Amino acid sequence: MKKRIVCFGDSNTWGYDKVHDGARFPEEVRWTGKLSGMLGPDYTVIEEAQNGRTTVWDDPVGNRMAGIKYLWPCMESHSPFDLIIIMLGTNDAKGYFNVSAQTIARSAGRLVWMAMTSPFGPDKVPPQVLLVSPIRIEDHEVFRHMFGAQAARKSLEYPAAFREQAELYGCHFLDAAAYTGPGAADGLHLDPEGHALLAQAMYRKVKEILG
Repeated sequence: MKKRIVCFGDSNTWGYDKVHDGARFPEEVRWTGKLSGMLGPDYTVIEEAQNGRTTVWDDPVGNRMAGIKYLWPCMESHSPFDLIIIMLGTNDAKGYFNVSAQTIARSAGRLVWMAMTSPFGPDKVPPQVLLVSPIRIEDHEVFRHMFGAQAARKSLEYPAAFREQAELYGCHFLDAAAYTGPGAADGLHLDPEGHALLAQAMYRKVKEILG
């Protein structure tokens, strides 16, 4: 039976391409599409991504619903699945949310707990959960009005804070910033090379988890 993986994320999972005015990278460029190709026909990789998605805060400026409000119906609709990859936290660093890296990580931990206590894995047991600490944010002129230097500093604290949550809940962990970073176009989003590097890291981790 095929192993099913749900990828729950924001624009860096959706495939936002700033160079082409916010268009979406083709499936074969996005890390999810590359991961699917690397894993082969015995796996199904399901993209569940939205630009601007946060962990737990609705965004009245960006008109985005918090990830925590969509996670349960998302999991139910795709059940059963073997693994969910949660990579959120970048948009939580926007200045108007005014929350710390530790609070953002704890908010991601709430999503982990929801998935780990859900009946949406095989045989109605909880699925495996991989919490991913997002790539770093750079203080770039394109998104400085929303993120800026404060977000860049905050993102450097993500790996330790997110790892702490993974250890607290006993889920799998990957630090995306250890493998790649944002492209030069906006200091926030993966470029094609970044997607490829992240896909390779994800592949190794998925094989470690699911075999």
